[in-house]
Amino acid sequence: MNRLDRLSLTPVPPEDEALRAPVRAFLAEQLHGLPALRRARSWSGHDAAFSRALAARGWLGLTLPLEHGGAGRSPFARYVLVEELLNAGAPVGAHWIADRQSGPLILKYGTPAQQQRYLPAICRGEAFFCIGMSEPGAGSDLASVRTRAERQADGRWRLNGQKVWTTHAHQSHFMIALVRSSGAPEDRQAGLSQLIVDLSLPGVTVRPITDLSGDQHFCEVFFDDVMLAPEALVGREGQGWAQVTAELAYERSGPERLYSSIVLFDEWLAWVRTPTGRSDAALALAGRIAAQLAPLRALSLAVTARLAAGDSPVVEAALVKDLGTSVEQLIPALIADDLASRPDGCEPPAELLLTLAYISQVAPSFSLRGGTRDILRGMIARGLGLR
Repeated sequence: MNRLDRLSLTPVPPEDEALRAPVRAFLAEQLHGLPALRRARSWSGHDAAFSRALAARGWLGLTLPLEHGGAGRSPFARYVLVEELLNAGAPVGAHWIADRQSGPLILKYGTPAQQQRYLPAICRGEAFFCIGMSEPGAGSDLASVRTRAERQADGRWRLNGQKVWTTHAHQSHFMIALVRSSGAPEDRQAGLSQLIVDLSLPGVTVRPITDLSGDQHFCEVFFDDVMLAPEALVGREGQGWAQVTAELAYERSGPERLYSSIVLFDEWLAWVRTPTGRSDAALALAGRIAAQLAPLRALSLAVTARLAAGDSPVVEAALVKDLGTSVEQLIPALIADDLASRPDGCEPPAELLLTLAYISQVAPSFSLRGGTRDILRGMIARGLGLR
């Protein structure tokens, strides 16, 4: 038996599928007239007002318990919600990390005081989080982090170091940072802990990084003698590696690993449905892309079932992420080839060309964010007993 035997075809339960219609109606109203070029940014798009509109309908913290302000729904309900948000190109970046990872992490490992403080605020759209994992010279090799938190005599933590590629740090209230609380980088996974960092504290400096498209959602974050209260520690000291590994299963298996290019695909399909855009080659290409998305979605749902059962399918999530980002990168390349093959005088819509240009610029990052391809394939090989 190997790990893939545990992934079986999994339908969305009817009670969760029923969420799709009201979400679509809400999005049709909220996103009316928003151009594809804006919608293509989706989970890199930051709109706090939109996130709070979702919260007002009870759609933030959907899986968190009622006593913490959540809706107490299943992971499948959140899957439906996220799938609709991404397919529509909704600007979900403001609440994205808090809803997907930070909330569940605090629920699982946090103290009652941490849960009481942060979870209701996440559900109200009033606490936005970022993730402090990557560092200069470390990248996806999280075990080599050098940012250090030293416990002081009064129980507080003194934090020094640097994080990089931290999405929306400049617009977030808190970071959950993976830090070295004992030992040296050579100790690898030993001596790592997770801390909640209030990004408004003295000693924290956040600098946005402008990417090729002109957007600023990645950041570098510096910690210079930042003093954190004793209760900033999440879970147990020294258990950060196990905690962050489990957390990454949420990040790597969701619909966001399939649909980064979906607004472009839909915009192209809309043109292919017109007499000008229709061609035999385009119809065949549409089928080819759909044929790759369908099994990926089934695989992603199968991992969701494992998460719903309380498992931590780290290797299976890595597989979804690796396959999903490959398809996400393939879509703009295939559409570009199709448009380039058109005869002279066949002019695609300007919005389609602008959206293609944007997705083509950011697509190389799809296989970097959330774990590089090499790291993920090493995890998969290890999970299959090949390393």
